[in-house]
Amino acid sequence: MTTVNPHNKSIDELKEVAAQVRRDIVRMVHAVNSGHPGGSLGCTDYFVSLYFRVMNYSTDFDMNGKGEDLFFLSNGHISPVWYSTLARAGFFDIEELSTFRKLNSRLQGHPATEEGLEGIRVASGSLGQGLSVALGAAQTKKLNKDNSLVYVLMGDGEVEEGQVWEAAMYAAHHKIDNVIATIDRNGQQIDGSTNEVMGLGDLRAKFEAFGWHVLEADGNNFELLLPALEQAKKSTGNGKPVMILMNTEMGYGVDFMMGSHKWHGVAPNDEQLEIALQQLAVNVASDY
Repeated sequence: MTTVNPHNKSIDELKEVAAQVRRDIVRMVHAVNSGHPGGSLGCTDYFVSLYFRVMNYSTDFDMNGKGEDLFFLSNGHISPVWYSTLARAGFFDIEELSTFRKLNSRLQGHPATEEGLEGIRVASGSLGQGLSVALGAAQTKKLNKDNSLVYVLMGDGEVEEGQVWEAAMYAAHHKIDNVIATIDRNGQQIDGSTNEVMGLGDLRAKFEAFGWHVLEADGNNFELLLPALEQAKKSTGNGKPVMILMNTEMGYGVDFMMGSHKWHGVAPNDEQLEIALQQLAVNVASDY
């Protein structure tokens, strides 16, 4: 039996949740002077859309996820946004966000399963592996006659990894059409822009040549992102894996972080945190 999204919030409510998640992100990385705020801020609207509107799941967490939509994070360094979203969605107590990257915390820098954190089904952080994992889960669902979907997020710098393209070939060959992969196309990676480090060329043409159904989306605009995600769902079951090329801006929501690879893995100082929080005001702040 397929579960339902326990939230199903309106766009205005999604914007409020996203602002709160962004507050969580900057506070988490500031507290330990460590972490990756840039990509986390850029992908916040995507995570909030999935967990508060799009995916069908239960917060009564089960590793097998039978009858549920599953999500896998391949670029595990943006763990702050996932941890915050999971907590805000009800998987674990919001107060636990204060333990991020601390000794003996379940919220380590890269998500892992050994800590038993609800919502996490695979360790990630070693780039290039998430698509393969998602395809395995999607094939398992097919074998189990489970009609729910599998989602996976990758970074655009991560697409430089060869394993991504092996998995892309595998997905098309085996007609794994119950997976919706997304590439965060922010054009930035830790050493600079993707164009400077390793130009990706025409990603749409490449994935289409590999046999994928490809959509594009604005990842920082709910009014455009939600229809793209719904179209992706409607495109499943047609014999082709589905790819969303999602345009985002690194550091979105905090003006001094936006569009720069320099905030890929740098925490804000005290003054910068206060400026960021002023820009991320919410009606009723529920900081941990």
